[in-house]
Amino acid sequence: MARNGSGDGLSADAVEGLLAYAATQRRFGGRAARHVERAIAEARELAARDPVAHTGLLARALREGAGQHLARGSPARALPLAEEALGLARGLGGAPLAVALRCAAEVLTALDRKDDALSLLKEAERL
Repeated sequence: MARNGSGDGLSADAVEGLLAYAATQRRFGGRAARHVERAIAEARELAARDPVAHTGLLARALREGAGQHLARGSPARALPLAEEALGLARGLGGAPLAVALRCAAEVLTALDRKDDALSLLKEAERL
């Protein structure tokens, strides 16, 4: 995997690659989950060093993590990831916010919190 010029951690492109691989392997469980966990950890490091450049990447990694948990029937484990992604996306606005709202709504629906999910979907429609 590509490293950052500083010699520590993965590059944003490598994190994107981990996320793309994990998205194609969702139904296979463990291996995809490990890739997403690594992508989240690396994206956290990138966002800590340069929030302007990498907050969107971290939000995407968190959404993918939430999606992985949903695909494996664990919406309770997906919720904190979806909520964190939504919090980050609120600072970004636009399309990242709309996608994060829909992700969080999907998790809330799986948790039978349909009123909360509907509220988020209505917010997404207003964007």
